[in-house]
Amino acid sequence: MSASSSTVLDRILAETRAELERRKRDPAGAAIGEGAAIGQAPLRERPDRRPFRDALAAPGIGVIAEFKRRSPSAGTLHESPQLGEIVSAYAAGGAVAISVLTEGPNFGGELADLQAARAACPLPLLRKDFIVDPFQLREARAAGADAVLLIVAALSAPELVRLYAGARELDLDVLVEVHDERELATALAAGAEIVGVNNRDLRDFSVDVTRTERLMDAMPEGVLVVSESGIATPQQLERLQQRGLDAVLVGEALMRADDPAAALRALKKF
Repeated sequence: MSASSSTVLDRILAETRAELERRKRDPAGAAIGEGAAIGQAPLRERPDRRPFRDALAAPGIGVIAEFKRRSPSAGTLHESPQLGEIVSAYAAGGAVAISVLTEGPNFGGELADLQAARAACPLPLLRKDFIVDPFQLREARAAGADAVLLIVAALSAPELVRLYAGARELDLDVLVEVHDERELATALAAGAEIVGVNNRDLRDFSVDVTRTERLMDAMPEGVLVVSESGIATPQQLERLQQRGLDAVLVGEALMRADDPAAALRALKKF
Protein backbone atom coordinates (compact mmCIF):
# COMPACT_ATOMS: atom_id res chain seq x y z
CA MET A 1 0.00 0.00 0.00
CA SER A 2 1.41 3.38 -0.93
CA ALA A 3 1.46 6.28 1.49
CA SER A 4 -1.36 7.96 -0.41
CA SER A 5 -3.61 4.90 -0.81
CA SER A 6 -5.42 5.52 2.48
CA THR A 7 -6.00 9.23 1.84
CA VAL A 8 -9.66 8.99 0.81
CA LEU A 9 -10.81 7.01 3.84
CA ASP A 10 -8.62 8.96 6.25
CA ARG A 11 -10.00 12.25 4.95
CA ILE A 12 -13.61 11.10 5.22
CA LEU A 13 -13.07 9.82 8.77
CA ALA A 14 -11.45 13.11 9.81
CA GLU A 15 -14.39 15.05 8.38
CA THR A 16 -16.84 12.66 10.06
CA ARG A 17 -15.28 13.20 13.48
CA ALA A 18 -15.26 17.00 13.04
CA GLU A 19 -18.90 17.05 11.98
CA LEU A 20 -19.79 14.68 14.80
CA GLU A 21 -18.35 17.04 17.39
CA ARG A 22 -20.41 19.87 15.93
CA ARG A 23 -23.60 17.79 16.18
CA LYS A 24 -22.84 16.82 19.76
CA ARG A 25 -22.68 20.50 20.72
CA ASP A 26 -26.02 21.25 19.08
CA PRO A 27 -28.97 21.30 21.56
CA ALA A 28 -30.70 18.47 19.72
CA GLY A 29 -27.45 16.51 19.77
CA ALA A 30 -27.05 17.10 23.48
CA ALA A 31 -30.43 15.44 24.06
CA ILE A 32 -29.37 12.42 22.03
CA GLY A 33 -26.06 12.31 23.87
CA GLU A 34 -27.93 12.11 27.14
CA GLY A 35 -29.76 9.04 25.83
CA ALA A 36 -32.97 10.40 24.36
CA ALA A 37 -33.50 7.07 22.61
CA ILE A 38 -33.08 5.22 25.88
CA GLY A 39 -36.39 4.77 27.61
CA GLN A 40 -38.29 4.35 24.35
CA ALA A 41 -39.81 0.96 23.70
CA PRO A 42 -37.27 -1.40 22.11
CA LEU A 43 -37.63 -1.57 18.33
CA ARG A 44 -38.77 -5.19 18.50
CA GLU A 45 -41.74 -4.11 20.65
CA ARG A 46 -42.84 -1.27 18.37
CA PRO A 47 -45.58 -1.98 15.84
CA ASP A 48 -43.62 -0.11 13.17
CA ARG A 49 -40.41 -2.12 13.54
CA ARG A 50 -39.00 -3.24 10.19
CA PRO A 51 -36.61 -6.21 10.62
CA PHE A 52 -33.66 -5.64 8.30
CA ARG A 53 -32.12 -9.07 8.84
CA ASP A 54 -35.38 -10.88 8.10
CA ALA A 55 -35.74 -8.97 4.82
CA LEU A 56 -32.31 -10.17 3.68
CA ALA A 57 -33.00 -13.76 4.74
CA ALA A 58 -36.02 -14.10 2.44
CA PRO A 59 -35.65 -16.62 -0.45
CA GLY A 60 -33.75 -15.48 -3.53
CA ILE A 61 -31.26 -12.64 -3.82
CA GLY A 62 -32.61 -9.35 -2.52
CA VAL A 63 -31.70 -5.82 -3.52
CA ILE A 64 -30.93 -3.16 -0.93
CA ALA A 65 -31.57 -0.01 -2.96
CA GLU A 66 -29.54 3.01 -1.92
CA PHE A 67 -30.39 6.70 -1.89
CA LYS A 68 -27.34 8.94 -2.20
CA ARG A 69 -26.87 12.26 -3.93
CA ARG A 70 -23.20 12.04 -4.85
CA SER A 71 -19.95 10.21 -4.10
CA PRO A 72 -16.23 11.05 -4.15
CA SER A 73 -15.65 8.63 -7.03
CA ALA A 74 -18.69 9.34 -9.21
CA GLY A 75 -19.56 12.95 -8.41
CA THR A 76 -23.20 14.06 -8.59
CA LEU A 77 -25.53 11.13 -9.30
CA HIS A 78 -28.77 13.04 -9.75
CA GLU A 79 -29.25 16.74 -10.38
CA SER A 80 -32.39 17.12 -8.26
CA PRO A 81 -33.14 13.89 -6.37
CA GLN A 82 -36.53 13.77 -4.65
CA LEU A 83 -35.98 11.37 -1.80
CA GLY A 84 -39.62 10.48 -1.23
CA GLU A 85 -40.22 9.71 -4.89
CA ILE A 86 -37.05 7.68 -5.27
CA VAL A 87 -37.43 5.46 -2.19
CA SER A 88 -41.10 4.91 -3.05
CA ALA A 89 -39.98 3.84 -6.53
CA TYR A 90 -37.47 1.46 -4.96
CA ALA A 91 -40.25 -0.16 -2.95
CA ALA A 92 -42.44 -0.42 -6.06
CA GLY A 93 -39.55 -1.94 -8.00
CA GLY A 94 -39.07 -4.79 -5.55
CA ALA A 95 -36.29 -3.71 -3.19
CA VAL A 96 -36.16 -5.64 0.10
CA ALA A 97 -34.63 -2.75 2.06
CA ILE A 98 -33.44 0.84 1.64
CA SER A 99 -29.97 2.20 2.35
CA VAL A 100 -29.82 5.92 3.12
CA LEU A 101 -26.40 7.56 2.97
CA THR A 102 -26.37 10.19 5.70
CA GLU A 103 -22.75 11.42 5.42
CA GLY A 104 -22.72 15.09 4.47
CA PRO A 105 -19.38 16.48 3.20
CA ASN A 106 -18.71 13.77 0.61
CA PHE A 107 -22.09 12.22 -0.14
CA GLY A 108 -24.50 15.11 0.44
CA GLY A 109 -26.59 13.24 3.00
CA GLU A 110 -28.11 14.16 6.35
CA LEU A 111 -29.98 12.50 9.19
CA ALA A 112 -33.22 14.11 8.07
CA ASP A 113 -33.03 11.87 4.98
CA LEU A 114 -33.63 8.85 7.23
CA GLN A 115 -36.73 10.43 8.72
CA ALA A 116 -38.04 11.36 5.28
CA ALA A 117 -37.38 7.85 3.96
CA ARG A 118 -39.22 6.29 6.88
CA ALA A 119 -42.24 8.47 6.19
CA ALA A 120 -42.22 7.67 2.47
CA CYS A 121 -41.41 3.96 2.38
CA PRO A 122 -42.47 0.83 4.33
CA LEU A 123 -39.19 -1.08 3.88
CA PRO A 124 -36.45 -1.58 6.51
CA LEU A 125 -33.94 1.28 6.57
CA LEU A 126 -30.15 1.04 6.82
CA ARG A 127 -28.23 4.09 7.98
CA LYS A 128 -25.14 4.03 5.79
CA ASP A 129 -22.43 6.28 7.17
CA PHE A 130 -18.95 6.21 8.65
CA ILE A 131 -19.93 5.33 12.21
CA VAL A 132 -17.15 5.80 14.74
CA ASP A 133 -19.00 6.77 17.93
CA PRO A 134 -21.94 5.39 19.98
CA PHE A 135 -23.58 8.82 19.58
CA GLN A 136 -24.19 7.99 15.91
CA LEU A 137 -26.00 4.80 16.91
CA ARG A 138 -28.39 6.79 19.08
CA GLU A 139 -28.85 9.26 16.21
CA ALA A 140 -29.73 6.39 13.88
CA ARG A 141 -32.20 4.93 16.39
CA ALA A 142 -33.88 8.29 16.94
CA ALA A 143 -34.09 9.04 13.20
CA GLY A 144 -35.88 5.78 12.42
CA ALA A 145 -33.13 3.45 11.20
CA ASP A 146 -33.63 -0.29 11.53
CA ALA A 147 -29.97 -1.12 10.90
CA VAL A 148 -26.57 0.54 10.74
CA LEU A 149 -23.37 0.00 8.80
CA LEU A 150 -20.07 -0.62 10.61
CA ILE A 151 -16.94 -0.56 8.43
CA VAL A 152 -14.07 -2.72 9.67
CA ALA A 153 -11.51 -0.62 7.76
CA ALA A 154 -12.63 2.47 9.67
CA LEU A 155 -12.42 0.96 13.17
CA SER A 156 -10.03 -0.83 15.49
CA ALA A 157 -11.12 -4.30 16.61
CA PRO A 158 -12.12 -3.05 20.10
CA GLU A 159 -14.08 -0.16 18.57
CA LEU A 160 -15.93 -2.57 16.29
CA VAL A 161 -16.84 -4.82 19.22
CA ARG A 162 -18.06 -1.88 21.29
CA LEU A 163 -20.12 -0.33 18.49
CA TYR A 164 -21.58 -3.68 17.45
CA ALA A 165 -22.70 -4.39 21.00
CA GLY A 166 -24.08 -0.87 21.32
CA ALA A 167 -26.12 -1.23 18.16
CA ARG A 168 -27.59 -4.53 19.28
CA GLU A 169 -28.48 -3.02 22.67
CA LEU A 170 -30.55 -0.49 20.73
CA ASP A 171 -32.02 -3.40 18.75
CA LEU A 172 -30.47 -2.18 15.52
CA ASP A 173 -29.37 -4.83 13.05
CA VAL A 174 -25.77 -4.41 11.89
CA LEU A 175 -24.26 -4.77 8.42
CA VAL A 176 -20.51 -5.22 9.00
CA GLU A 177 -18.49 -4.24 5.94
CA VAL A 178 -15.25 -5.98 4.95
CA HIS A 179 -12.81 -5.92 2.05
CA ASP A 180 -10.51 -8.90 2.63
CA GLU A 181 -9.95 -12.06 4.66
CA ARG A 182 -8.31 -10.26 7.57
CA GLU A 183 -11.24 -7.84 7.92
CA LEU A 184 -13.68 -10.74 7.61
CA ALA A 185 -11.99 -12.51 10.51
CA THR A 186 -12.28 -9.32 12.57
CA ALA A 187 -15.97 -8.97 11.70
CA LEU A 188 -16.75 -12.56 12.64
CA ALA A 189 -14.84 -12.25 15.91
CA ALA A 190 -17.05 -9.26 16.76
CA GLY A 191 -20.15 -11.43 16.26
CA ALA A 192 -21.25 -10.25 12.82
CA GLU A 193 -24.34 -12.03 11.52
CA ILE A 194 -24.65 -9.90 8.36
CA VAL A 195 -21.46 -9.29 6.39
CA GLY A 196 -21.22 -6.85 3.53
CA VAL A 197 -18.34 -7.30 1.10
CA ASN A 198 -17.56 -3.93 -0.43
CA ASN A 199 -16.18 -4.36 -3.93
CA ARG A 200 -14.97 -0.77 -3.71
CA ASP A 201 -11.63 -0.32 -1.96
CA LEU A 202 -12.16 2.59 0.45
CA ARG A 203 -8.47 3.43 0.36
CA ASP A 204 -8.55 4.58 -3.25
CA PHE A 205 -12.20 3.92 -4.33
CA SER A 206 -11.21 1.45 -7.07
CA VAL A 207 -13.77 -1.31 -7.75
CA ASP A 208 -13.21 -5.06 -8.14
CA VAL A 209 -16.54 -6.85 -8.52
CA THR A 210 -14.93 -10.27 -8.02
CA ARG A 211 -13.95 -9.48 -4.42
CA THR A 212 -17.23 -10.85 -3.08
CA GLU A 213 -16.82 -14.17 -4.86
CA ARG A 214 -13.27 -14.58 -3.55
CA LEU A 215 -14.43 -14.12 0.04
CA MET A 216 -17.44 -16.44 -0.19
CA ASP A 217 -15.37 -19.55 0.55
CA ALA A 218 -14.40 -18.07 3.93
CA MET A 219 -17.98 -17.28 4.99
CA PRO A 220 -19.29 -19.54 7.76
CA GLU A 221 -22.71 -21.11 7.50
CA GLY A 222 -25.49 -18.97 8.92
CA VAL A 223 -23.95 -15.60 8.08
CA LEU A 224 -25.95 -13.47 5.65
CA VAL A 225 -23.79 -12.02 2.87
CA VAL A 226 -24.34 -8.79 0.95
CA SER A 227 -22.29 -7.68 -2.05
CA GLU A 228 -21.80 -3.90 -2.22
CA SER A 229 -20.68 -1.58 -5.04
CA GLY A 230 -20.18 -2.17 -8.76
CA ILE A 231 -23.42 -4.14 -9.25
CA ALA A 232 -25.28 -2.97 -12.35
CA THR A 233 -26.43 -5.95 -14.46
CA PRO A 234 -28.81 -8.92 -14.13
CA GLN A 235 -25.93 -11.22 -15.06
CA GLN A 236 -24.00 -10.08 -11.97
CA LEU A 237 -27.02 -10.79 -9.75
CA GLU A 238 -27.49 -14.21 -11.28
CA ARG A 239 -23.83 -15.13 -10.75
CA LEU A 240 -23.89 -13.92 -7.15
CA GLN A 241 -27.11 -15.81 -6.41
CA GLN A 242 -25.50 -18.97 -7.76
CA ARG A 243 -22.63 -18.36 -5.33
CA GLY A 244 -25.13 -18.28 -2.47
CA LEU A 245 -25.35 -14.55 -1.74
CA ASP A 246 -28.36 -13.24 0.13
CA ALA A 247 -28.46 -9.65 -1.18
CA VAL A 248 -26.72 -6.92 -3.13
CA LEU A 249 -26.57 -3.23 -2.31
CA VAL A 250 -27.03 -1.04 -5.38
CA GLY A 251 -26.81 2.75 -5.44
CA GLU A 252 -25.24 4.47 -8.42
CA ALA A 253 -26.93 2.40 -11.13
CA LEU A 254 -30.36 3.15 -9.65
CA MET A 255 -29.73 6.79 -8.72
CA ARG A 256 -28.73 7.57 -12.31
CA ALA A 257 -31.86 5.94 -13.76
CA ASP A 258 -34.71 8.06 -15.12
CA ASP A 259 -37.14 5.45 -13.79
CA PRO A 260 -35.67 3.80 -10.65
CA ALA A 261 -38.51 1.30 -10.30
CA ALA A 262 -38.11 0.09 -13.88
CA ALA A 263 -34.33 -0.02 -13.51
CA LEU A 264 -34.67 -2.16 -10.39
CA ARG A 265 -37.12 -4.55 -12.06
CA ALA A 266 -34.75 -4.89 -15.04
CA LEU A 267 -31.83 -5.61 -12.71
CA LYS A 268 -33.74 -8.46 -11.07
CA LYS A 269 -34.70 -10.14 -14.36
CA PHE A 270 -32.44 -13.14 -14.86
